[in-house]
Amino acid sequence: MANTTTLEPPPSPKPFEPRGRVRLSSAGRWILARLDALLSESLRQAAPSERTRYRLMVGAACFLTVANTLFMLRAFQVHTIPYAAFIAGSGFLGTLVLARRARTSTAPAMLLLVALSIGLVGSIFVNKKPTGGEHAVNMLLPLLSVYLVGPRLGLSITLLVFATVGLAHPYYRLQVGIDPSAFTAGNIWFGHVFAGICILGAWGLSALHSTARNAAQASLERTLRELRDSESRLNSILESTDDIVVSVDREGRMLTANSAAKLAYQRAGIAIEPGLSLFHHETPERRAEWEARLAQVLQGKRLRIEQLYGEEGARIVMDVSLHPIVAVDGRVVGVTLFGHDVTARREAETRLGEMHRTLVDVSRQAGMAEVATGVLHNVGNTLNSVNISTSLVTEQLRKSRITGLAKATQLLREHLSDIPSFFAQDPQGQKLPAYLIALSDQLQEERDGMIQEMHALGESLEHIKSIVSMQQKHARAAGAVEQISVPQLITEALRLHAVSFERLGIRVECHYDEVPPIYVDRHKLLQILINLMGNARHALVASPKQDKRLDIYVRCSPAGELQIEVADNGVGIAPENLGRMFTQGFTTKKTGHGFGLHISALAAAEMKGRLTCSSPGLGQGATFTLELPMATQP
Repeated sequence: MANTTTLEPPPSPKPFEPRGRVRLSSAGRWILARLDALLSESLRQAAPSERTRYRLMVGAACFLTVANTLFMLRAFQVHTIPYAAFIAGSGFLGTLVLARRARTSTAPAMLLLVALSIGLVGSIFVNKKPTGGEHAVNMLLPLLSVYLVGPRLGLSITLLVFATVGLAHPYYRLQVGIDPSAFTAGNIWFGHVFAGICILGAWGLSALHSTARNAAQASLERTLRELRDSESRLNSILESTDDIVVSVDREGRMLTANSAAKLAYQRAGIAIEPGLSLFHHETPERRAEWEARLAQVLQGKRLRIEQLYGEEGARIVMDVSLHPIVAVDGRVVGVTLFGHDVTARREAETRLGEMHRTLVDVSRQAGMAEVATGVLHNVGNTLNSVNISTSLVTEQLRKSRITGLAKATQLLREHLSDIPSFFAQDPQGQKLPAYLIALSDQLQEERDGMIQEMHALGESLEHIKSIVSMQQKHARAAGAVEQISVPQLITEALRLHAVSFERLGIRVECHYDEVPPIYVDRHKLLQILINLMGNARHALVASPKQDKRLDIYVRCSPAGELQIEVADNGVGIAPENLGRMFTQGFTTKKTGHGFGLHISALAAAEMKGRLTCSSPGLGQGATFTLELPMATQP
């Protein structure tokens, strides 16, 4: 890794400073508000520059309506019917109606220009004055056409009016002649006054355009200031985090990076610059992986991965999130990468896992110790019976009458040659038959007694053998799932505690419903049962009650799970301790270590079950409930 260097924080972006602050008068704001009221909602929501053109369009329609009305009044005064003015006026009013409903400005703008063209051309040919094509109002048409519909459409309308006014009208006047009555004082006055009104109208439309453009510029300035402020706040947020934040374009070239990203890359000795591929330093295999991930994100997906960096002894685990950058039109134009260093968390999880395995081993050893204690108690009690039987047999053999038989046999050996005279004349020989008969009865009685004791001794040895065999069966390695009968396993667990319960005067009552055998880890379930029974024994021993009772229930819960309840009437649990009973290290016993219930709860969770406890209060006993899924197949 490269030597660590300190990067200076990037300079704060300068606030936006407009070249000239635009201010609108109250009259200007009022006029723009009235014009906006004549536009549809779609046109009012357009961009500021477009909205300026729409405002000028309805403003021109309003002015031309007024001018056309004056022209019509003059026509009525001189007793003529202004058909062209009627058509043009209808077109101007139609423009205002369309602008209030249209989604685009094309239709109302074209209607306005066509109506103005009809009005100009019609009035020129109807009027007897030969100079109609020179009137000031004619200049409004090319200006409005270019501004409202663009140069191309505006040129077509302008050329049409040019051919009519500039060519067809002079030719027409040359053919029909010039009428001198058109040059009266009234016509001259009206023509010049109307031209002045059109010139004022041109000024008014120009002023309206300037006002609308200033309003658009003011709106743009506000938008730019808001964007600058938003960008400044976003940069402050990105710079305030220690996480890596980098954005790239569709080709993986870097666009922006915060200080944390620059510092991380500089520590690794990697240079990153805008326009440079963010993954140019990676190996070909790693670069291909990143390109595949970017391809997925560019399709609109979001990814979250964990990436390992560094060599042995200096590894860093980064939690990387990839999010698409979506443009206004919905296209994905790039990817943003957020990197968070989770090395400490991963190390803590590893240590926690090792601690958990250690606790499991400790708990397993404690459970084995409980099993071994129960085995030793049962074997010791049976060995007492074996010792008594052995002592009785030894005492009977030591006091046996077999020595009297040996003496009688010796007398018979000594008188083998004169047995008849020995039995008939010798006093010892005369008593010997009766002695042998009595001795035979005594030996028969001794033999029956020793046979009875040896039978009891054999039964005791068989009991010891069964206890050792059961302990060996439960001492198998954990993790093997097998089909077991839960009531039978509870009975075997109680047998291991039988001596303790009997010595302490604890009455055990079992209530077993009809439940099918389930597939479960025998070792884990036995470990939980031993811990629960051991806790119940301690609670009952600490209780001053004389009637010490332990009730065990096996039933099916309403949810369809196997339910095992271990209830005692011991010292109970304080309400404030109920929520901490399964917390690691918590215990209410002076010599407790706080592992048993915690490991039991973990073992229950590993078997997809749960272990809970309840108690009415101190001195009122406690109930521990183990719920296991009713798995009838592995």
